[in-house]
Amino acid sequence: MFDNLTVPPILAKSPYLALGFVVVFVAIGLLLRHHLANQSKVLPPGPRRLPIIGNVFDFPDGFEGTHWAAHKKLYGPLSSVQAFGKTFIIINDINVATDLLEKRSAKHSDRPDATFGGKMCGFDAVLSMQGPGEKWRSARRRIHNSIGTRAAVSQFNDLLELEGRRLALAFLDSPEKFVEHFQAYAGAIILKICFDYSISRNGHDPLVALGKEAMDVFVDSVSNLWIVDVIPALQYLPGWLPGMGFKKVAKQYHSVLYEFMERPFKFVKSRMAKSAAATSFVSSELESSSGSPEEEHEIKWTTAALYGGGADTSVAVMQTFILAMTLHPEVVRKAQAEIDSVIGADRLPQLSDRPSLPYLDAVIKETLRWNVAAPLSLPRATGEDDEYNGYFIPKGAVIFPNVWQMCHDPSLYHDSFAFKPERFLPSGGREPELDPRNFAFGFGRRICPGKELGDASLYVAFSTVLAVFNISKARDSAGRLTEPEVEYLPGVVSHPKKFQCSINPRSQGAVALIRTVMTESLYDQDDSAHLPESHIH
Repeated sequence: MFDNLTVPPILAKSPYLALGFVVVFVAIGLLLRHHLANQSKVLPPGPRRLPIIGNVFDFPDGFEGTHWAAHKKLYGPLSSVQAFGKTFIIINDINVATDLLEKRSAKHSDRPDATFGGKMCGFDAVLSMQGPGEKWRSARRRIHNSIGTRAAVSQFNDLLELEGRRLALAFLDSPEKFVEHFQAYAGAIILKICFDYSISRNGHDPLVALGKEAMDVFVDSVSNLWIVDVIPALQYLPGWLPGMGFKKVAKQYHSVLYEFMERPFKFVKSRMAKSAAATSFVSSELESSSGSPEEEHEIKWTTAALYGGGADTSVAVMQTFILAMTLHPEVVRKAQAEIDSVIGADRLPQLSDRPSLPYLDAVIKETLRWNVAAPLSLPRATGEDDEYNGYFIPKGAVIFPNVWQMCHDPSLYHDSFAFKPERFLPSGGREPELDPRNFAFGFGRRICPGKELGDASLYVAFSTVLAVFNISKARDSAGRLTEPEVEYLPGVVSHPKKFQCSINPRSQGAVALIRTVMTESLYDQDDSAHLPESHIH
């Protein structure tokens, strides 16, 4: 009976306000305790707070960088809001972010407690959600040794280039499904590296689909403030009580996460038991491990972080690339001219060609900057009280580094809303503008451990698609060009809203070049039939 109540955006996923009176009393206690403890300390400026609920109505629907960017003009580079006694700090300046998240990373590298997404759904065991500690450091070391440097990633060059050729073939056969093809491309790379698993080429692979579902569940669980996050004790009440619907949702989400972690892991262990497993991240880690349940658990969650952490963000960047190319035919022409002059028309680009393709590299940088895939990164938490420029940052405060604002800061980037790859190339004595890769992948201890693999996979996708395809605006039924809108969906990962475009091969020679992948011995490998049975019903 309470599911149809109108609530502010931050509580849009928490329609269980039948217990609202409990929230009020808890919030009063939290607010009074916080006020008494810190009454002489000044938080960073922000909008006026209402009694008890604070700034609940000042939150957007999702992690929108554009919403919080307005704070910079109103309150300066560092601002704050509160909701039910919890303090949120917004950083809208790269220098402040560097000071707090890199130079003082020991104080600001925790993750916020999340009862719903963390404890109830199970995401508290995922690397990206763990606080600093020995398990967290051990998992990051494992990833760093495998894919954390360019030298380490180079061992996978052949795999990346093969998947790039497969991506081109998929575009040739059904260009309108470019989003699904990018998902398969990103999934195929990480699944092969982690599990030596070759995805199905029939248009639907169960592990690629499972990875997308797990990421959707993760985003939904951490993007919204659920009622149990406000009152953690509610997790212990019976599910049949009014307002306890979140318990059923958490159970469903937990089952998706469990399968995402267990199903590919069991695939590797089954192969190893038959002595049929080729080298992969999981097989290598298991062979060198002590065999303890604790270490096996750590390996499982590390691989889950590898797949979940990179696949969705890479897809978002590649979608933005197609949108930018659709809107900017002059960029397509310049990039293709560079590729043609360096590589010719008899082969596809390789990773070894990258140093000779500076304009294409600038296109990658500008795509990352133009719409950063993780506009607010993942929220951090302050591990201990801190003071910065006279402002108090309390222990437990949630920190949002607004990377979107930094990528559109006019002091860093001229004409910051325009798509201009040239900004990253030296010209007429002008130095290139700041490389967004310096912060688009995170800051300090929380920088993405797979950023080198992500960067290499973007290069392969961009260069391959541009080498053999023209990208332009679509035409409607009357033959008129349609103008796609530059709009993005809210969330932890920022995807463009659905748009139409035209993707066509550049020539018959390009078609023939694309189809050569079908003759390669590894082209039609498919391990989907050998997966353990699914337990999601």
